[in-house]
Amino acid sequence: MKHGVWLLPGALLAAALIPLLLGGNGLFERLLSFPVDLLCGMLGMVVLCWFCNALRLRLLLGYRHLGQRQALGIVVATEFAMCATPGGAGGPLTMMALLMRQGIAPAKGTAIFAVEHFCDLLFFMCALIGVLIYALTHTLNPHLAGLLSLSTALLCAVLILLGMLGRFHRQVFRLNGWLMARFGMQARRKIRWARRLLGFRNALLETFRLPQAILLWAFLLTVMHWLLRFSILYLVLHGLGHELAWAWTLLVQMLALTAGQLSLLPGGAGSAELAAAALLAPLVGKSSAAAAILIWRFVTYYFYLIAGAPVFLQLAGRPLLKRLIRYRQT
Repeated sequence: MKHGVWLLPGALLAAALIPLLLGGNGLFERLLSFPVDLLCGMLGMVVLCWFCNALRLRLLLGYRHLGQRQALGIVVATEFAMCATPGGAGGPLTMMALLMRQGIAPAKGTAIFAVEHFCDLLFFMCALIGVLIYALTHTLNPHLAGLLSLSTALLCAVLILLGMLGRFHRQVFRLNGWLMARFGMQARRKIRWARRLLGFRNALLETFRLPQAILLWAFLLTVMHWLLRFSILYLVLHGLGHELAWAWTLLVQMLALTAGQLSLLPGGAGSAELAAAALLAPLVGKSSAAAAILIWRFVTYYFYLIAGAPVFLQLAGRPLLKRLIRYRQT
C-alpha cells in the first residue's frame, strides 16, 4: 500500500521529465508562445467529450435511470480513476460502484462498460483502416508503415477473438468450470462465480438487444468523442507552427496510448511520452515534439486528473470516508 501511494506521483514525475529532457533550451520558449485561446478551446473539447460519453451512458442505460448531470459526474469520476490507477483498473470498478448507488445491478454496469469499450475498439479499427487507405496514396515512413500494419492486424485479431468468445461463450464457461474444479475451488464459490458470469452474459445480451437506433447513436457519440480527442495533438502542432497531416497525428496518439496501456502505469505516464517522442521527433524536431507532448498530455491526461479528482472525491471518496469514520467510532 505504501508503495502504491507513491506510484502515481512517481509516474507523473517521470512523464514530465521525459519531454523536459528532450526539449532542451528551446522548450520553454515554445511553450510560452503557444496561443492561450487555442489551449482553452482544447480544454473545451475535452469537456465536450465528457458530455458525449455521458449521453452515451444514458442511452445505453435508458434515460429514466440517469439525468445528464448524474451521468456526467459518473463519466468524469470514471475517467479520473482510469487515469490514476495502473492499467486503468479503477475505471470499471468506479463506474460499477457509482451505478450501484443509482440502483443499477453490478452485472448491468459491467455490461455497459464492456459495450462502451467494444464501440471504442470498433472506432479504432475503422480509424486504422482509414489511415491505411490514406497511407496508400501518400509517401509513408517505413517505420510508421510497419507500426500501422502491425496495429491494424492486432486490432483485427482482438475483434475476431471477441467475436469468437461471444459465439462460443458456453464452451468457455464449461472450460472455466473445469479449471475451477481442477484447482480445487469450493462448490459454493464456484456457484457464486457462475451466477456472476451468467448475470454479466444476460446483461450484455440485453444491452445488445437494444433498438438499433439507440446502438447507432451510441456508436456515433463514440465517433464524435474520439474525433475530438484525437484532434487535440493536431491542433497542438498547428499552434506550434507545424502542419502535420491529421491522419499521422491520429496514428501517433493511438500508438502512444497503446504503449501506455501495455506499461500498466497510471495513465501510461512515462511510456506514452516515450512512444510519442520517438514518433514525433523525426517529424517536427526535438524541441517542438517535447512542447507538443507536454501540451497534449496536459489536455488529455493532467486535466483529467485535476478536474476529475474533486468529482471522484465527491461521488466515490467522501461516502467511503464517512463509512470508515463511522466504523472507527463504533
